[in-house]
Amino acid sequence: MTNPSDDKFVDLLKQSVPKAGQELQHDLWPRMLQRLQQPSPAVPWFDWALLAALALWLCLAPSTIPVLLYHL
Repeated sequence: MTNPSDDKFVDLLKQSVPKAGQELQHDLWPRMLQRLQQPSPAVPWFDWALLAALALWLCLAPSTIPVLLYHL
């Protein structure tokens, strides 16, 4: 014996999940090639400054390496 609310839930799931074997509306490969050909965004100077500060910190205080690894 099934509960009516369970039947409603099953019907909602069937409506929301696409059926297996359903075809896509369009081909995604040309868009993927187009995106791969775009130039990658430049890394901001602030990121390089943070990386340099981290490298300097690790060189001056190598005993803090475990602390850094713990927080990652």
